[in-house]
Amino acid sequence: MPRAGLVELGFWGAIQRVTPIYVQGALTTLQVTAVAVVLGLVVGLIVALMKLSRVEILRRVGSFYTWIIRGTPLLVQIYIIYFGLVQYGVVLDPFPAAVIALTVNSGAYLAEIIRAGIESIPKGQMEAARSLGMSYGQAMRRVILPQAYRRMIPPMVNEFVTLLKDSSLVSIISMEELMLYSRQLANATARGMWFFGYAAFYYLVMTTLFTTLGSWLERKLKDYE
Repeated sequence: MPRAGLVELGFWGAIQRVTPIYVQGALTTLQVTAVAVVLGLVVGLIVALMKLSRVEILRRVGSFYTWIIRGTPLLVQIYIIYFGLVQYGVVLDPFPAAVIALTVNSGAYLAEIIRAGIESIPKGQMEAARSLGMSYGQAMRRVILPQAYRRMIPPMVNEFVTLLKDSSLVSIISMEELMLYSRQLANATARGMWFFGYAAFYYLVMTTLFTTLGSWLERKLKDYE
């Protein structure tokens, strides 16, 4: 961490010096977010199908999961997974702890998005598919989900952007990402505006890329409708 002499370099000199560290931190942030997004989608789909199931116990478990996760702060969930599980002999490194916490959190929100998207498809679509001899799973995969996911794209993009920004919270468990580096530099130099402002620039670039990609994907899907 090149901290010595940063203040003497002035703002632009300090920024040039720490840019490689910020790029590394941004890449780690994107890596954590990408893994959590993929796993969160899997968790969200499973929980959404549980909440739509005719089996009452599955509905109750799915509802309980979303109620607990959406009703508690992500920061508390990170603490429980990283610090709380140690009490039961489960010791996790910062990276897997961060991924698990973000996955569990995003899975609950994605479950509601997926559930709403599925329920937005007229019930007649499912009935027609079943009348053609499809099982429930086949009808869901071939008929319902292909129509529903087009409607899920905008809220999902918003959730991914939120997840990217919320990933800054994992710095509290010494996860070596963008926010941790910024906090260390700010504490060492007493120049919080420089380094936190520079971190904000990186987050702005990354979230803009996410929203731009989401808008492009949404337009592409409309072309196929």
